[in-house]
Amino acid sequence: MAQERENPENQQSVPQSFPKRERIKHLLIGSPKAVTSTIHYLQAVGYANVGDWSPLLSTDNPDEVMSILIRQILTA
Repeated sequence: MAQERENPENQQSVPQSFPKRERIKHLLIGSPKAVTSTIHYLQAVGYANVGDWSPLLSTDNPDEVMSILIRQILTA
């Protein structure tokens, strides 16, 4: 009996599902100080490196910038 459990031929094969990747975009909009501070905070907590973000881009609103981060995440 113990041999039956250890024999690979008697084990059922379990289908493996491969994770899918999906693009996700993070967009920060605010004052240059707020956006830069948030980017540095996200690096400090290990989420994204400062260099992963786009340069600060002007918006139509004065004193406001934006930066974008595009990542691939695993989905089930």
